[in-house]
Amino acid sequence: MSDVDPNAVQQSLAKVRAEMARAQRLDDESHGTLHTALNDIESRLNKTGAAPVADAARHPLESLAVAFENDHPSLAASLRQFIDLLGKAGL
Repeated sequence: MSDVDPNAVQQSLAKVRAEMARAQRLDDESHGTLHTALNDIESRLNKTGAAPVADAARHPLESLAVAFENDHPSLAASLRQFIDLLGKAGL
């Protein structure tokens, strides 16, 4: 995982999950998409010698971050930080 501390990635993931739990009025489809994408990424992070997270796995996160800007700015910011860390980690 390049020069990024794996703990930083896990902490960022935890922050996104916490923001998701606090987000009011988060529609079921967005919640499901975000939950599935985070679970997929977490599964890959937890595997020894994990393969990089495919762009297809990050794409929903990026799309959701844009969609959440107006109604859920904290969640959008947490997602963007998480996506940035994944990129720095080469995932």
